[in-house]
Amino acid sequence: MPLSISIIGGGIGGLATALALRKHGFNVQVYERAQALRPIGAGLSLTPNGLNSLDAIQPGIVESLKQAGSQMNSLTLKRSTGEEIASKPMTIMEQYGQPVLSIEWSRLQAILASKLPPNVIHLNHRCIGFEQCSSSVEAYFEDGKTVHSDLLIGADGINSVVRKRLIGDGSPIYAGRMSWRAIIQYPHERLSPNSSTLIMAPDGKVFLLVDVGDGYTFWSAGALLADDSVCQRATDAKARVLEIFGEWTEPVKAIVEATPEEDIVERPICDRTPLQRWSQGRVTLLGDAAHPVVPSLGQGANTAFEDAYELAECLAHAPSIETALFAYESHRIPRTEAIYTRSAKEGDSSYKPDSETTLREMMKPSQINQDEFQAWLYNYKPGSHFTDDPGF
Repeated sequence: MPLSISIIGGGIGGLATALALRKHGFNVQVYERAQALRPIGAGLSLTPNGLNSLDAIQPGIVESLKQAGSQMNSLTLKRSTGEEIASKPMTIMEQYGQPVLSIEWSRLQAILASKLPPNVIHLNHRCIGFEQCSSSVEAYFEDGKTVHSDLLIGADGINSVVRKRLIGDGSPIYAGRMSWRAIIQYPHERLSPNSSTLIMAPDGKVFLLVDVGDGYTFWSAGALLADDSVCQRATDAKARVLEIFGEWTEPVKAIVEATPEEDIVERPICDRTPLQRWSQGRVTLLGDAAHPVVPSLGQGANTAFEDAYELAECLAHAPSIETALFAYESHRIPRTEAIYTRSAKEGDSSYKPDSETTLREMMKPSQINQDEFQAWLYNYKPGSHFTDDPGF
């Protein structure tokens, strides 16, 4: 009989994992706490390593995503007063065979969900804990329901309930920065298709504008704040953004003013110290539940897709769950720890008083260390190390 596998979390990492596991014939069920898969005000970037992983999981899906999003061809860096600091074309497609693709988070989730049978995704299932024994694991839900399976995967994000029960390492670590974000259809002469613009000030504030396709723009603002508490009312959150960024160059104020207050998502930026193990017995972690990072490299979703592919391959080829999870951790932990370290370093640099110098230097094509890291990151080829692994 194929393994029965429960995935806690119906976000993009959990859905990609379900697709990868079903490809190998596993009996997979996804449990999501939300009552519906509703649009949220977030965009994200898919880079070659993530797109290669998705293509290996579900051939053809990358072409669907390209139709739904925007392939970046330029990046511009500006001061908050409007002066251009630097601009460069994006040559990622020419270098790595895949673009940097910007897309709405909700559209990505919907496309992934559409590739799964409807009876695989169970909404309104809030996991509150689990227990395991030598032969199975039992997940508990808020409504009193219990689910038995051979393996439980926690793909339930940075505030993972599964991680709390499995590892018990406390709350995420506040990085000292608050963020606000939204998606809006807002035409403006300074918003070009297939482009992104990063606007910055020397006091730890940044504002990002990204085309995510079909005339929609994703905006994201960040500022250094000692207090990580969020506003209780949507009107207060919008007023907070306008207070901090209202004097910035257009279209910053205009696009925030045009955004419905209920569409603005306010969140503290957090991460967690890397773990040396993600698994115990028949339970493991994936994506932000395992290795959350600050968003400076845009690798949260991409590394989750890498996880999804590699976990499925390990389970398909290893002789036991224990062996598979050990191989999964051995493959993934060193890579994700390196990405965590780089993300934290660049995240800190982008909010420092001399961040303009740092970012200007990063825009130059002659930065060998940056180029080497990018090549290591984007040249990830799913499955390349499995063929040489004697454990399989």
